Amino acid sequence: MERISNAIAGERRLSSSTRSSQVFNPATGEQIAELPLSTVDEVNQAVASAKAVAKEWGATPPLKRARYMFRFKELLDAHADDIAREISREHGKTHDDALGEVARGIEVVEFACGIPQLLKGEFSRNVGPQVDSYSDRQPLGVVAGITPFNFPAMVPLWMYPIAIAAGNTFVLKPSERDPSAPMLVWDLFKKAGFPDGVLNVVHGDKEAVDTLLDHPDVKAISFVGSTPIAEYVYSRGTAKGKRVQALGGAKNHMIIMPDADMDKAADALMGAGYGSAGERCMAISVAVPVGDETADKLVEILKPRVESMRIGPSTDADADMGPVITKAHQEKVLGYIDQGVAQGADLVVDGRDFKLQGYEEGYFVGGTLFDRVTDDMTIYKEEIFGPVLSVLRAKDYDHAVDLINKHEYGNGTAIFTRDGDAARSFADDIEVGMVGVNVPIPVPVAYHSFGGWKRSLFGDHSIYGPEGVRFYTRLKTVTTRWPAGIKEGAVFTFPNMD
Repeated sequence: MERISNAIAGERRLSSSTRSSQVFNPATGEQIAELPLSTVDEVNQAVASAKAVAKEWGATPPLKRARYMFRFKELLDAHADDIAREISREHGKTHDDALGEVARGIEVVEFACGIPQLLKGEFSRNVGPQVDSYSDRQPLGVVAGITPFNFPAMVPLWMYPIAIAAGNTFVLKPSERDPSAPMLVWDLFKKAGFPDGVLNVVHGDKEAVDTLLDHPDVKAISFVGSTPIAEYVYSRGTAKGKRVQALGGAKNHMIIMPDADMDKAADALMGAGYGSAGERCMAISVAVPVGDETADKLVEILKPRVESMRIGPSTDADADMGPVITKAHQEKVLGYIDQGVAQGADLVVDGRDFKLQGYEEGYFVGGTLFDRVTDDMTIYKEEIFGPVLSVLRAKDYDHAVDLINKHEYGNGTAIFTRDGDAARSFADDIEVGMVGVNVPIPVPVAYHSFGGWKRSLFGDHSIYGPEGVRFYTRLKTVTTRWPAGIKEGAVFTFPNMD
C-alpha cells in the first residue's frame, strides 16, 4: 500500500505519525493509499523550513522570482495530463473535467509571472519642497493555505503561486481525501528550481489546521471549504492576529427568464448542475424559472437529459459525470434526496438507485431533479454538494431576485435572458459576489478575483488576481528628503537585478 509523504525543506519526508487516513478510488470503493496525518512537530518543521528562507526569498528581485514561475508553468503545461489522471483517480471526476481544473490553475501561475508589474507602487514627486513620496508592496513572510477535496490541484494553485511570486514562503495543507495531485505538482515546483523551503506540504486533519492557525510565525491563512469550517478558520486565525481569507459554501441560483433560449438554458444547467457530480462551490443547484409556463417547458426539456446523462468512472471517455468523493458523502447526498421527497418536493428524476455494472462498490449517485421546491425546504436552504438540481418556481423577476438576496449564501449566480435591461438590473441589484449573464458558472479569469458575499466569504479579500496580490502583501509608504551632496561620477553600464 502506497504511503504518501510530506514535503519539507525541499525533500519528501514520510511522516512518523501513528495516525493515518485512507485514500480511496471513488469509482471502485477500493483503498489505494495510506496517508499519515502529520504530527504537530512535523507541521512546526514545515513552518520553520519556510521561515528559514523567508527573508532571503523576500529579498529576491521580483523579476527573478517571476522567472522561476515561468519554468514552473512550462512544467505544469507539459505534465497536465499526468496531474489530471491523479485528480481523477482520487477524486473521481472525469478526465476532461480534471484537465479543465489543471488549466484554470495554470492561468493563475501565468498571472503570477507578471509579479514585477503587479508589485509596482506609486510615486509622487515634490509632495513638499524637495520631498518625494512612494509606496511599495512587501511580502508578509510565512503564509499558509488549507485547501478542499473538490479541486485538489486548482485551488492550491490559486494560492501559493501568487503568494510566492510576491516574496512569501508557503505551507500547504491539502485535503486528506485526494492528496496525490498536490504532491505531483510539488515535484514539478521543485524541478522548476525554487529554493528549498519556499513551498512545503504537510498532510493532516484538524490538528494540523489548528497548529497552522495558532503558529506565531504564520502571518496569513488562505482557506477554501465548507462555511462552518471557513467561519471557524476565520475566527481562530484572526483571534491570533493573522490575516485570513476564508471562502465557504454556496447555494447558487440561475434565473431563467421567459424570453431565454430554453435549450441553451437547459444545456447550461446540465453542465453547471451535474458537472463534477455537483461537487463545486460554483455549481448551480437551484434553477429559478420565472412563471409556470417557463418552468413547465424547462422541466420538460431537462427531464430526458438528466435521465440520459452518462455516469461512469474517469476511465470512461464518454462519461459526463463520475462518483462523489466518499461513501459517507454518498450517504449524505442520498439523505438530502430523501428529505426532499419527505418535505413534498416533486421528484422528477430519482438518482438514488443508480448502479453501474462492474462498479457496484463505487460512490455513485445518479443525476437527480426536483421540481416545485419551496424556500423552506432543507434541499433549498442547505448546500448539498452533489448531483441534485432543484427547480424553484418564481412568479416574477422581483420574486426571483428576492429569493437570491434573502439566501444566506452569496457565492455565484446567473441569469439567462435576451433582455439587456433585465440583465443589467440583475447585475446591479443582486447581492452575490460573482454574477453570470448567460454564463452559468461565472468563475472569474485569473486577472480578476474570485470571491462571494455574505456567508460565502469571511475576510476582506477575495482569492487570486489583484485581490490575491493585496492579501499576500503589506503596503508601505515612504516619504523622503535628501540634503544637497556630492553627486557620484558617470556610470556607463545598465543597472541590473544582481
